[in-house]
Amino acid sequence: MFDLKPSCLAGCFELQPKAFDDNRGRFVKVFHEQAFAEQGLETGFAEEYYSLSHKNVVRGLHFQLPPMDHVKMVYCVSGEVLDVVVDLRVGSPTYGQHALFALSAGKANSVYIPKGMAHGFCVLSEQAIMVYKVSTIYSPAHDAGILWDSAGIPWPLSQAIVSARDQGFPTFDQFVSPFIYE
Repeated sequence: MFDLKPSCLAGCFELQPKAFDDNRGRFVKVFHEQAFAEQGLETGFAEEYYSLSHKNVVRGLHFQLPPMDHVKMVYCVSGEVLDVVVDLRVGSPTYGQHALFALSAGKANSVYIPKGMAHGFCVLSEQAIMVYKVSTIYSPAHDAGILWDSAGIPWPLSQAIVSARDQGFPTFDQFVSPFIYE
């Protein structure tokens, strides 16, 4: 069904589904409940949405605080992005570390992000469409983030386009994490 590739962060995986190409185009199955369950992955996704972003846009680093924290699965259906995940789980052997993933429509890959991690990406192509599946409903009261350039991530751009909201997040060093590694 898909290849599950562990990242350097425990519980965070790159998923590589099989893509079926023919003279009509491409078909990709990105989620299969039974296959996810067999791998111990979340199968109960409560919301799904997408974003369209232009070249050099950075979105992130986002997460929801407990008790509305969530598992997230992301993939790129148009264009190419550098996707980033940062471990915020206190007690984790990889606390504060990040993993980088090249996501693209051509690769048809996705990233599975467990609770307690921040997520963001930057757009490498002229534009990109990212799809997000999350295990809890969006809660504005629990919406949070850390400053995109404060976690030692080697962003591959010199001039980022970042929202005012994302620029107002605390730095990684200022953030007091409520997430505990289990």
